[in-house]
Amino acid sequence: MTAELISGKELAKNKREKMKKVTEELTSKGITPGLAVILVGEDPASQSYVRGKQRACNEIGIYSELDELPYETTEEDLLAKVKELNHADHIHGILVQLPLPDHISEDAVINTIAPEKDVDGFHPVNIGRMMIGQEGFLPCTPFGIVEMIKSKGIKIEGKHTVVIGRSNIVGKPVGQLLLKENATVTYCHSRTKNMREFTRQADILIVAVGREGMVGSDYIKPGAVVIDVGVNRTEEGNLVGDVKFDEAKEIASYITPVPGGVGPMTITMLLHNTILSASRGLE
Repeated sequence: MTAELISGKELAKNKREKMKKVTEELTSKGITPGLAVILVGEDPASQSYVRGKQRACNEIGIYSELDELPYETTEEDLLAKVKELNHADHIHGILVQLPLPDHISEDAVINTIAPEKDVDGFHPVNIGRMMIGQEGFLPCTPFGIVEMIKSKGIKIEGKHTVVIGRSNIVGKPVGQLLLKENATVTYCHSRTKNMREFTRQADILIVAVGREGMVGSDYIKPGAVVIDVGVNRTEEGNLVGDVKFDEAKEIASYITPVPGGVGPMTITMLLHNTILSASRGLE
């Protein structure tokens, strides 16, 4: 058995085509969705991510502006910039690219973004709304993962989902979103003993740890759905995931590739949240 690919690239393309029509409709009514991105420092990976987000905005008609601040920017000055954008009527979404320099508190920055413009879905208010099932912005990567699973008609309800990783950005929230879909969710992490005993029970296995090739076929239940969130660069410069793809594809039923899997959907759901924020201006 060779697993069927869940291509985030293809799904993102389809979703963005629909988003473009929604954006055009909003613009015709006098509201152009606007996304502000703040980049502190010159980290090459962050610069690459930001360029990708800007291209995606341009592609579907979202207004985007980029504030590039030097590494030496103080926390006070960054928070002042965020507060300024909170009050900017033409901006519907604010994204501060992470990671930030060590002298700036990520928590302080995230907490300063107005919840109604927190299109990354990281603000405690939005996380709290997600936890109790209220409307709010969902974290983009977990949101994208659920959309990918659903796109293949894979049943989530009643399935045992195992999440490897417990980060605030991916691991914790993706488990909560799948719980909302009536999955049974187990978290594994660096302190989990006999991890394979858990992962080999998984109907849906989500791996989000940032360790190249950590998960081989011996972690996977035959026929499982495998979602690889990891993005790691090899010594040769290639991008690979946390899952040993060539091994896993021979035992899984569905699998996401790296690159071209979860990554494109993360940006797509960011666009979705920005459009949603702008559309609230019509209510």
